[in-house]
Amino acid sequence: MAILGKAVHFSIDLALISVCLAGVKRNTGLTPKLDSIEDTHIRGYMLKYLNLGESCYDYTVASLGSSKYFARK
Repeated sequence: MAILGKAVHFSIDLALISVCLAGVKRNTGLTPKLDSIEDTHIRGYMLKYLNLGESCYDYTVASLGSSKYFARK
């Protein structure tokens, strides 16, 4: 059971890092340079990983935008 807990914890940490990278991309325009990765399979997985962060970021912004506890300034 401990291995499953560690795997879930590690997965959530990776998702949070991806969301942070998506926030940096949206606010500053800076994005990881994936062109330097030679292997196309690894590059494809990295694109999927970054797209996961973009999706989570969009969902979070939409949810918080429709909440009564947050306001846009």
